[in-house]
Amino acid sequence: MASAPSTWGHCSPADGAASAAVTAKNTSPEDDDRKVRRREKNRVAAQRSRKKQTQKADKLHEEYECLEQENTVLRREIGKLTEELKHLSETLKEHEKVCPLLLCPLNFVPLPRPDPVAGCLPR
Repeated sequence: MASAPSTWGHCSPADGAASAAVTAKNTSPEDDDRKVRRREKNRVAAQRSRKKQTQKADKLHEEYECLEQENTVLRREIGKLTEELKHLSETLKEHEKVCPLLLCPLNFVPLPRPDPVAGCLPR
């Protein structure tokens, strides 16, 4: 079942021109001035809002870049400290093999120590 296209809520260009003519006749110069001032005020407010939004986005981007740089520095430091911990743990293990205090017969059974490297590494 075909029906004619609906024009409800739609105006043709001629309707708009007629409507504008009727509106123009019904408005006073004060009303026109008020509309112009309101449009200008709205335009300025919209510009201010867009500028504020852009500034906020710029600030967030700068903060993001700073945090990325800080993250990179901290990751490097973690790597260096992890290597230092491995080196010191190996040095301690080698020292324990020859340490006269640990080899003294007065010492009883040495207690096993947990691996210090495994406990400190990030998962």
